[in-house]
Amino acid sequence: MELNDVKDTSVLIVGAGPTGLTLACDLARRGVPALVVERAPRLFPGSRGKGLQPRTLEVFDDLGVVDAVLKAGGPAPVGMVWSGGVRQGEHRMFDELEATESTPYTDPWVVPQWRTQEVLYARLLELGGSVAFGAEVTGLHQDADGVTARLADGSAVRAAYAVAADGGRSTVRRALGIGMEGETVDPRPVLVADIRVREAALDRDNWHIFRPSADGSVGFTAICPLPGTPDFQFTAQFLDGTPLDTSPGGVREAVAARTHLAADDVTEVRWASDFRPRAALADRFRAGRVFLAGDAAHVHSPAGGQGLNTSVQDAYNLGWKLGLVLRHGAPDALLDTYEEERLPTAARMLDLSTRIHRGQARRGAATRQLGLEYRDSPLSVDTRPPGDGTRAGDRAPDGRLGAGRVFDAFRGPHFTLLAVGPRAEAPVLDADLVRTRRADHLDAYGDGLFLVRPDGYVGWAGQDGKDLQNYLTSTKLEVLRSRA
Repeated sequence: MELNDVKDTSVLIVGAGPTGLTLACDLARRGVPALVVERAPRLFPGSRGKGLQPRTLEVFDDLGVVDAVLKAGGPAPVGMVWSGGVRQGEHRMFDELEATESTPYTDPWVVPQWRTQEVLYARLLELGGSVAFGAEVTGLHQDADGVTARLADGSAVRAAYAVAADGGRSTVRRALGIGMEGETVDPRPVLVADIRVREAALDRDNWHIFRPSADGSVGFTAICPLPGTPDFQFTAQFLDGTPLDTSPGGVREAVAARTHLAADDVTEVRWASDFRPRAALADRFRAGRVFLAGDAAHVHSPAGGQGLNTSVQDAYNLGWKLGLVLRHGAPDALLDTYEEERLPTAARMLDLSTRIHRGQARRGAATRQLGLEYRDSPLSVDTRPPGDGTRAGDRAPDGRLGAGRVFDAFRGPHFTLLAVGPRAEAPVLDADLVRTRRADHLDAYGDGLFLVRPDGYVGWAGQDGKDLQNYLTSTKLEVLRSRA
């Protein structure tokens, strides 16, 4: 294949949404060269995925952006139901959870997607990475040694691995011939727009919900203030077959028809789009040297705020594995565990999103994603007798550790070996890849040894350091052994 210009990198990331930017940040801090290409001329401008779940906030804590994210947003406002221009009362959209030492973040945090992406992009630049905007992938070829992607301008990128983070209509997924099975969650189209409203027309204290009409001709409508901005997100459901007008005039008309606001109360329409709620899952998340992540791998109904958050978790799972393979010589077979862990997890989250959309489940503890686990993963081994508490494959809880926190010890691209209890004797592992920390007691763990992966999940738990060494050999993690 004749190429006008070939750029070389270790990882090609197609798409600069939350998935691609999260992965790029993770690889950059591991010293893995990565090129992000984005066909659009700039970052996505809309609010679309505006709810960040607690588990995602933990990821952002590790990546060094949680303070900026918390500053940029706010808690989800309490719902206020309206009918005929009159307030009908509050509606609690989310079940409340009590914060504990093991879970520092318990509630969703509302940040418009465009702002989340700005924060991640700024972090990527800080870490020395970059994004090539206006760079569209038009073709893909892979061989035993790498992947070559052709771009629309005639140039090409050669990489050891590629990651498709290019959305639900993924060009890369289609080029690979990977199928995506799905269903229409709801045939009724939805208009979503970022608007600004006259200050006296609507308060910013509530998530405003407007009752559907009794005959079903007018569907769900809501106006949610977007914390940290002067904007609101307007969402309106229409009858199946209704053509939606996403122009500023069309949005103003929809607001006036669905709420007590007048069309001229909307002072600005900053972004608008339409969609039909859908659930779909790719048949595979890996094809040779190419991986699918985010919407390219799974498409959710927005109900429950699972799509963006599941996508961030994809990137967080894949990043450390690519780092071990490319920087530290771990076998390529380690990368098979990405699909083994993430595909069933995405399937569970898709089911949850769909059930919430259909009113069959609440926005409760499961939506926080703190309970997601990889207990069935080949990377999860627990040599202790069966019991309650933290097990291999579980999210590693926070807690007090000396003068600081357990999460302080986790922060960074390394593994962490927790030796808990007076009898816990930690074996010597590679100091560049594993940090060992000791504690007399941690309520959420119990006594023993816990090898915590860079993505905050317990890989191995037991009492005997020799069993840990056997685990490293059997799970393709021998690179963690001490080289002394």
